Amino acid sequence: MSQSPQSAPLHRLLSQAADAVQGVREGRSLTDLLARVPADLRPGTQALAFAALRRLGSAEATRQQLAPKAPPPRVDGLLLVALALLWPDPDQPPAYTDHTLVDQAVHAAKQRAPASANFVNAVLRRFLRERDALVAAALRSPLGAFNHPAWWVEKLKQDWPAQWQALLAANNRAPPMTLRVHARRSSAADYVQRLASLGIAARALGGPAPQAVLLDKPVPVSALPGFAEGLVSVQDAAAQLAAPLVVGAGLRPGARVLDACAAPGGKTAHLLELQPDLQLTALDADAQRLARVQDNLQRLGQSATLKAADARQTATWWDGQPFDAILLDAPCSASGIVRRHPDVRWLRRPDDITALAQVQAELLDALWPLLAPGGRLVYATCSVFRAEGQAQLDAFLQRQPDAKSYAVPGFTGHLLPLADNAQPPAPPLDGFFYGLLTRS
Repeated sequence: MSQSPQSAPLHRLLSQAADAVQGVREGRSLTDLLARVPADLRPGTQALAFAALRRLGSAEATRQQLAPKAPPPRVDGLLLVALALLWPDPDQPPAYTDHTLVDQAVHAAKQRAPASANFVNAVLRRFLRERDALVAAALRSPLGAFNHPAWWVEKLKQDWPAQWQALLAANNRAPPMTLRVHARRSSAADYVQRLASLGIAARALGGPAPQAVLLDKPVPVSALPGFAEGLVSVQDAAAQLAAPLVVGAGLRPGARVLDACAAPGGKTAHLLELQPDLQLTALDADAQRLARVQDNLQRLGQSATLKAADARQTATWWDGQPFDAILLDAPCSASGIVRRHPDVRWLRRPDDITALAQVQAELLDALWPLLAPGGRLVYATCSVFRAEGQAQLDAFLQRQPDAKSYAVPGFTGHLLPLADNAQPPAPPLDGFFYGLLTRS
């Protein structure tokens, strides 16, 4: 692909992406790292960083062959990004020619670490000469083959012995862009027609997510008709299952509902779209993230009571009146949305899962007494790990004799991000777990 006149020079994007990838390797969130990138370079940097992080294991296994002694971090980050982008992909044509990538990576090296420019040139040119053999060798190592840490691979093998390889492969693909059409203002079918009139190809998903629209190709939200006015929101179809589970066949007018851990607010807004007369409290421990909930509600012309507090510390925020329904979208490993957040697999550590499962259990135990008799609690995580899903729910049911679990086909249980879980057949949904509990 040639450089378009409007786009930033590739060497600048490679340099920014190298810093982002190296930052993730040092334990920092990609979201935070990208926020520091100059606005004009951010989209291009994000695209390169996402691609590199999806192939970081392969790139690391290859770099270890080409340069067993790791170069300085600024050079290593650049090499890994370049090797990941030079990696052969039968499913996707390369965005840049090999020559352009090597030339621009060397240009970036001259500005980042001039003494290493010849080294970068030599390593990348050797990779191109010996690509087939080097790729084959990298694929013989689990890191190179699966692009996930070894402990993550083992955990998936234990939890999903039949699907673990499909789950790893799904994590390395780019996700589709899915919209939620405002239920009271339009239908998915009508919005698809409106997009078609603008030359944007899309289709309605139907099934359990009747307001979901799947775009053939992602577009900026500024290109979506009615976005600024709240006609549509960006939300994966799997996340669109939460609000219908909470509302069920309909809550009484003015029902009190708690959205615990509400940020960034997609599910909060969806609840109010389905039933505008709810008395909704949106809670989040992070005041900054809570501001995003407010922004979301404002765009959609909705209102809720927003509180910044740790949901477990009920004495600090609860008014003593029971809730008719509670949505607990608990903090989790995000192992079900790795394709949207390719840094997650490299940032998580094995003991994080144990610590997160403990927080989830504490949240369930703290919020359960706030639920009115006959009320419903929906427990949700965007995780594929059983410790954060079915195992968590089973343990809670053992602790709470007045809790009863209900199965709702297509909604509850572990929803894996695999194509056969999408109804009708479509690009796979994000990985989620939903449990529906009622209080006797």
